[in-house]
Amino acid sequence: MQLEDHKEIQIDGRELKISIILPYFNEELGKELLANTEEELMRNGVKAENIDVIRVAGTLETPFAAQKIIETVKPDAVIVLGIVIRGETSHYDLVVETTHQGLMKIQLDCKTPIAFGILACENQKQAQERVDKNGLNKGKGAAIAALIQTQL
Repeated sequence: MQLEDHKEIQIDGRELKISIILPYFNEELGKELLANTEEELMRNGVKAENIDVIRVAGTLETPFAAQKIIETVKPDAVIVLGIVIRGETSHYDLVVETTHQGLMKIQLDCKTPIAFGILACENQKQAQERVDKNGLNKGKGAAIAALIQTQL
């Protein structure tokens, strides 16, 4: 079972400050993923004015952005969104693994939860299915993961 399947998960987010990082790459699906994430945060009481969205060029730029945000904004949690679609080269594997390792290191070093909402997809169809509001809805899952981590 996946986090986004648990409708009973409800975190009181009224006092939480959440930063969301979204790359410009894969813009159309990225914005849909962002909307799903923001909707779930607000469903859990996070105020719109306490949600800060930061845009970066691509997925590889997200670890540096997360570190700077944690150092300056000091959010309760960071949600990193993005969509990486496999191409014809090994660049896909490099981007996903390097980004994941960088975000994990920053999360542990800075002691601030970072929810990994980067979708690593085989193709455009799979990416759409994982973003779809009535499908897997990974934006919602990333929001729930971040909210749960703020409770630790």
